[in-house]
Amino acid sequence: MLSRVANYIVILGWAMLALFIVLLIRDVGPSVDILKYFLSMGQSGIRFRALMLLGPFLMTVIAYLIKQRSADIAMVNDCLIRENIERKEIEEQLKQRAFYDALTNLPNRALFIDRLNNALERRKRYPDHIFAVFFLDVDRFKVINDGLGHSGGDQFLVSICQRLKKNTRAVDTVARFGGDEFAILMEDAKNISTVNDLSGRIMNGMTQPFHVLGHEIFATVSIGIVMSDQGDYTRPDELIRDADIAMYHAKERGKACHVIFDSTMQAEAAAALWFETELRRAVERNEFTVYYQPIISMKNNSIIGFEALVRWRHPERGLIAPTDFMAAAEETGLILPIGQWVIREACRQLREWQDHFPEYRNVTVSVNVSSKVFSQPEFYDFVENVLRETGLDPRKLRLEIVERMLIENPELAATLLQRLQDLKVRLDIDDFGTGYSALNYLRQFPINGLKIDRSFIKAITFNRNSAEIVKIIIALAHALSLDVIAEGIETTEQLEIFRKMEGEYAQGFFIFRPMDSKAIEGLLSSK
Repeated sequence: MLSRVANYIVILGWAMLALFIVLLIRDVGPSVDILKYFLSMGQSGIRFRALMLLGPFLMTVIAYLIKQRSADIAMVNDCLIRENIERKEIEEQLKQRAFYDALTNLPNRALFIDRLNNALERRKRYPDHIFAVFFLDVDRFKVINDGLGHSGGDQFLVSICQRLKKNTRAVDTVARFGGDEFAILMEDAKNISTVNDLSGRIMNGMTQPFHVLGHEIFATVSIGIVMSDQGDYTRPDELIRDADIAMYHAKERGKACHVIFDSTMQAEAAAALWFETELRRAVERNEFTVYYQPIISMKNNSIIGFEALVRWRHPERGLIAPTDFMAAAEETGLILPIGQWVIREACRQLREWQDHFPEYRNVTVSVNVSSKVFSQPEFYDFVENVLRETGLDPRKLRLEIVERMLIENPELAATLLQRLQDLKVRLDIDDFGTGYSALNYLRQFPINGLKIDRSFIKAITFNRNSAEIVKIIIALAHALSLDVIAEGIETTEQLEIFRKMEGEYAQGFFIFRPMDSKAIEGLLSSK
């Protein structure tokens, strides 16, 4: 615009000069002496004529300056336009980072929650509008990720999201929450049938193998589903929470399936959270105690040892058996402090009894060791320190482990078991017969005894197969010079059959129930 004005000014200036010359020629003729004519007028006339002559040149200069200014303004304007474009690009990038997953380009948790909020608002306006939230977790992803490496794991996740997009509708939102967790907002979920259909398409879409880095990978997903009409939902996190709870129920049912949420699941989850909190407080407040179940010799019915069994003295619920809290302790990692405390307390207590009852100096104490406690790098040092602190003869401590612990990491298990044997600690396989029962492990690992699982002892009187299995285990133990202990003896008949099979040691409710330390002291005093 300014450049055009400058051009007009130049044209106007030179037009004025041309007009002046035309008027001059008309008034005085073409042969006039211009200088005399210019000076013949008064001072004001001279200024006027000078202005007429110099005006075009002044206007040209002004026009030039205007054009320069116009160019500067245009340059600044171009810079502003570029900055505006760059700002919009940055805003788009920030928006992409804020609302989309960097790996898969799927909506992330924040955008999913925003769309879920919109769905809740629509349901307020239109109560008949029903939607569903799916929460998905890739089964055994850690195994896949460890096998392929992180780069391969990322490629696998991208393939998963492509399958999910392919098997969902365009109106549905597929989001990645992080790791191997995905969520789907199913709009217009008319009824349970449409929800099952979508879940079925997703499951079927996973049946074909994934090809990643030259590997053929088979994968499944566990899905938890909640529908908007299943409760009085007002916040997105409530729906996500319940879908997540349902997903964990799918995991518990064996994975590769979907579970639709119901209200009892929420009650169970709330109870589990309360229980976990109470369990943590129990560790802090030392609310645990150890009960001891005597183990007898089948030759003369004398007490040859005790099994240490932990109990939880809850201030409101009373005495809680380990079957009711051990699973939670394993999941939360609290099994580590609990398990270590039981070993230390059992060793301390047995050493105290040996001092008070010298005739029972040779009795042993058996402690069941959790796989998490056993697999700790410092477990050997811990046992060694406990024995040194309590002064207990290592030969009087029997640690019970299950076969699974030997299978998971045989090399580590073999090394640790040998070190414990060198320390003179005795080692028994607990629940023998219910796990892998691989004879090779009995040859490979330094084991001192086998504890026959109570399920075989319970059926020994009426199930021929169970009786034959018990016979074989006893014969095997004798052939390998191993002790054999029956647990769960509940009747006279069971006890006598085991005795006739030449079993060595036994424990169970029929013989002695688990007792606290004071009751054990009374028992030892009476004998």
